[in-house]
Amino acid sequence: MGGERLRKKRLLKNTALLTGTTLLMSLIGIAFQAWLAGRIGAAGVGLVQLVGSVTALGATFAISGIRFASTRLVAEELGAERGEGVPAAMRRCLGYAGVFGTAAGLILWFCALPIGEGWIGDGRTVLSLRLSAFSMPCISLCAAISGYFTACGRLLRPTLIHLAEQLIGILLSAWFLYRAPRGNVEACCAAVVCGRMLADLASLLMLALACREDLQRHFPLRSAGRGQTERLLKIALPLASSAYARSGLGTAQHLLVPRGLRASGQSADQALAGYGVVHGMALPLLLFPSCLLASAAELIVPELTQEQVRRQGPRIRRAVRVFLRFSLLFSGAIAAVLFVFSRPLGLRIFHSPEAGRYIRLLAPLVPVMYMDMSVDGCLKGLGQQVWSMGINVLDSLCGLVLVWLLLPRWGLHGYLFVIVATETLNFLLSAGRLVHILKNEYP
Repeated sequence: MGGERLRKKRLLKNTALLTGTTLLMSLIGIAFQAWLAGRIGAAGVGLVQLVGSVTALGATFAISGIRFASTRLVAEELGAERGEGVPAAMRRCLGYAGVFGTAAGLILWFCALPIGEGWIGDGRTVLSLRLSAFSMPCISLCAAISGYFTACGRLLRPTLIHLAEQLIGILLSAWFLYRAPRGNVEACCAAVVCGRMLADLASLLMLALACREDLQRHFPLRSAGRGQTERLLKIALPLASSAYARSGLGTAQHLLVPRGLRASGQSADQALAGYGVVHGMALPLLLFPSCLLASAAELIVPELTQEQVRRQGPRIRRAVRVFLRFSLLFSGAIAAVLFVFSRPLGLRIFHSPEAGRYIRLLAPLVPVMYMDMSVDGCLKGLGQQVWSMGINVLDSLCGLVLVWLLLPRWGLHGYLFVIVATETLNFLLSAGRLVHILKNEYP
């Protein structure tokens, strides 16, 4: 009983810590996004979002499932009371991350020109893509280290480091932007990407030092960790494969959106502006309050994993039930607030009545989006990450087909329908899988 109370207390403390800092980071991010929209315009924001969609695909290959694999591998060692195996597990995770991160950076660097001019259809993105290549090893190694700290439940230092990373990235991006020619969308986009790249490098240096010190303090005894490589690959590679498919489909979907909008009769800048309003303004604001659930969904993964290793079915069901009930109440309240105050939020934050209109249209979808996030965390904690990613791949495939079919005819309204349809499909399939697992494996 004492150990269970200690775990609950630690979970609540870590959730509060992660939520508070994530909320602060989200506030800072929203403020920067609003400033960025005023500085480079909706078309500039759209170009930054397109570069970000390709960079996200590169980051998916760089990470290749290592964040979750690191969390689960370390949590399994701790759940089985094999603390001496944690350093060996981290060596394997960092080696895996280094290989995939370096490969992703090289691919993005050498393929920047065909991607920018061919895939995106805008040569102004090439410089930004090459700058993003330097972020890839940093992103993968940081993911492995973050997974370690999540599994151990010691989140203060990595959380503060991630906050510092965001502040560094914003300050550097703003500094570069002030020196970029105003109205030069290519230079402005590169300025934002360069600031983020340098922030990724600073974050890696700080996290590496923190991880080394933490391992020396808490795990002085070390073993060879036999069998860990096989377990790591069994966790990471299936997850990576499905992540590649989902991210590739998602990137293709994002790249098709401006093309589809142009096919509906809009000019190139109008298409970029419309895409920028939805993805650079409305959706970030809708997802901003989800930081509370995102923090809890991340922290419930090692908790459910350890209970699964100990075969504690009743505790698993109780934890999932309480978490999902809270998620439903929270998301319903947030949806109501966003729906009622959509217009003033769009005007005051982004100075855009269009942003307010799209916030209002998408606000009823908030409970579905937030609950899907919570269900996904529960599935990963119970070892259902391959199923979860398979559902995400199906969701992305459906989104790609719908974008290709609907946008040339219906424009942005068609894209809003695509968002609603795919988010709802993802949630229903994920929730159905979670119910099946709880009924059959933890009756």
